[in-house]
Amino acid sequence: MANNKSAKKRIQIAERNRLVNKSYKSTVRTLTKKTLANCEKYKQEPNSENKDQVIVSVNETFSLIDKAVKKHVLHKNNGANKKSNINKIVKDFLTSK
Repeated sequence: MANNKSAKKRIQIAERNRLVNKSYKSTVRTLTKKTLANCEKYKQEPNSENKDQVIVSVNETFSLIDKAVKKHVLHKNNGANKKSNINKIVKDFLTSK
C-alpha cells in the first residue's frame, strides 16, 4: 500500500485510466464484430442498403481506433494493423459476389 499522499493519488489515477482504456478496447472489439456481422449480412443479401451499413460501420470502427491511438490507448502500429485487417476483410466481402 502507498505510504504518502502523492502515491495514493497516482494509484487512483492509474485505476481511472485503466477503466477508460478498457472501455475503448472493448468498444473497438464490439464495433469490429458489428462490422463483420454487417459484412456477413451483405454477403447473404447484397443490396445498396446493406452495403451502406457496412461502410458506415467501417467508418465508425476506424474513427474509434484512431481516437484510441490518439489517446495512447493503442499503439499506432497496433491501430494500423487493426484497421488493415478490417479493411482487408471488408474489401473481400464487397468485391466478391
